[in-house]
Amino acid sequence: MAFDRPAHFPGLARRLPWLVLAVLAAFPLLAPAFGLEYYVGFVRRVLIVAIAATSLNFILGYGGMAALGHAGFIGVGAYTVVALVEAGFSSAWLAWGSAALVAGLAAAAIGAVSLRTRGVYFIMITLAFAQMLYYLAVSLRTYGGDDGYGLYTPLELGAWLDGAHAQVFYWVVLAIAAAVFALFSRVAHSRYGHALRGIRDNETRMVALGYPVYGLKLAGFVAAGAVAGLAGGLLASHNAFVSPSIMHWTQSALLLVMVMLGGAGRRWGAPLGVALWLTLEEVLKLYTDYWHWPLGLLLLLVVFHAPQGVAALLERRGGRESVR
Repeated sequence: MAFDRPAHFPGLARRLPWLVLAVLAAFPLLAPAFGLEYYVGFVRRVLIVAIAATSLNFILGYGGMAALGHAGFIGVGAYTVVALVEAGFSSAWLAWGSAALVAGLAAAAIGAVSLRTRGVYFIMITLAFAQMLYYLAVSLRTYGGDDGYGLYTPLELGAWLDGAHAQVFYWVVLAIAAAVFALFSRVAHSRYGHALRGIRDNETRMVALGYPVYGLKLAGFVAAGAVAGLAGGLLASHNAFVSPSIMHWTQSALLLVMVMLGGAGRRWGAPLGVALWLTLEEVLKLYTDYWHWPLGLLLLLVVFHAPQGVAALLERRGGRESVR
C-alpha cells in the first residue's frame, strides 16, 4: 500500500497511508467533540465511492479499458441486496458477498461480449449494457421501479458487532476499503498487473508474445465488476434506499471523471479524485446552487496543468519518481 520512498522525506510516504488510516479510524470518535457527526456519514460515502472508483481505475488506468458503464455493476450489487432483503434475508455479510458475486457474473457476461471490441466501440457497448440494466431496474415494480426501494431495517452485521458501537458500520466500510486498496495495489504490481499494462500499451505485441490477452482482460473486467458490485451493496446499506438512478450512464461518467481527476493508473489516483470531487461538491453546495460551474473550472485547470491527474502533480511536487 505504500508509496515509493521520496527523495526529500525518507520514510514519510511509507508511513503516510497508515497515518491517514489511523485518522479515518479515529474520526467517528472525535467528530462529536467538534460537532461533526454529519460528516461521519459523508466520509463513509466517500470511502464507498472510492471503492467503486478504484475498481474502475484498475481496468482503465492499468488495462486501458475505458468502460462507460461501470455504474451498472454498482446498481447490480445494490439491487442484489434489495432482492435478498425482499426475500427475508437480513445478514449484511451474505448480502454484500452476494452483491459482489452477482455483479461479477454480470461483468463476466457483459465483458465476454464487450471485450471483443476496441476503442470507441468498447465505450459505446459498455454504455449500452449499462443502460439496459438501468431500464431493467426501472421495470422491476416488485422493487419499486422508478420510485426506488427503501431499506427500512438495517442489515445485521452479527450479534456483537450490531451492539458494539453506533458507528461500527463506518469502521466496517473503512476496513473493506483498506483491503480493496491494498489488494488492487498488490495485483497491479504483480506479474498479472505488468501483463495488463503491457496489453494497455501494445496489445498486438502481447499477442505476438503468446499472452492470452482476451482472458487477461476479461479477468480484470470481472474483478472490477465484482468490487463495484460490493460498493453498490455497501451504498445500498449506507443510503437505506436504492433507485435505478444509481446505475444511470451519468453516474458512470462521473466515476470516470473522478478517476481522471485523481490520475488514471496512479496507485492513489482514484481515492484522491473521489475525495477531492465529493468534498468540493459538499462545500460548494453550502454557498451556491450553481456548484457545477466551479467544478467544471477545476476540471479545465486539471486538463491544462495536471493532465495526468492530481496524484501525478503531487508526485512531481514531492520530488518523487512516478508510482504507476
